[in-house]
Amino acid sequence: MTKVAGLIFADSMEYSPFLLWAKEKGGIESVRHGNESVEFTFTEGENTLKVVGVKCGIGKSNAASATAFLIADDKADFILNAGLSGAIQGLRREDMVAGTTYIECDFDLTAVGNALGQKADGQKYLYEADAKLLAYALESEGIKKAKCGTGDIFLADPVKKELYKNTFGIESFDMETGAIAAVCDKCGVPMLSLRKISDDAGDTACEAYREMNKRQEACLTELVANILARYLSDKENF
Repeated sequence: MTKVAGLIFADSMEYSPFLLWAKEKGGIESVRHGNESVEFTFTEGENTLKVVGVKCGIGKSNAASATAFLIADDKADFILNAGLSGAIQGLRREDMVAGTTYIECDFDLTAVGNALGQKADGQKYLYEADAKLLAYALESEGIKKAKCGTGDIFLADPVKKELYKNTFGIESFDMETGAIAAVCDKCGVPMLSLRKISDDAGDTACEAYREMNKRQEACLTELVANILARYLSDKENF
């Protein structure tokens, strides 16, 4: 039996370590829907896991469209996202986290009476990570749980940071996870986001983020690889 894993990375620095690893596994590169991508497979016994990794671009619309294409075109059975995030509370730079919940903090219908983040017509707006994928991630040493907030801004504003912390109780902030989670929820596809904390989402965030992003570290790719291996070896998935 074959299952498909869809992997989403926002920018080149986050994607490059994964691409190098994928090439070692025999990955084939292509460009689809304007996005760079690479495909390869793992096989264990009669079971195959096809992996499709995409560099989607920064931000919610890029992340949402990549997620939709992975589900519609590639028939992804689950989605993993990996990248850098800012710390809101309870986390420090260099921490590795697996998201437990995801919300779009910048979704704002307060002018018509909705709470910040609340969508119209009773639509769901707080999304949860898949329990099994989360369990796989937490089997790796040092991985912490985090409630993830998302917005189409690079958060470097202490006032807005405090607002999002007090309103949503989030612990990290990024520009993709809430959008990915929203698409996966609509499609009934399990998802998990993996994040490394690069900055404090405050006055020094830009410099700290740039410094870490330039490192092109392989730690997130290593965590993704561990999860894929656990998924493939779990007979309940096939």
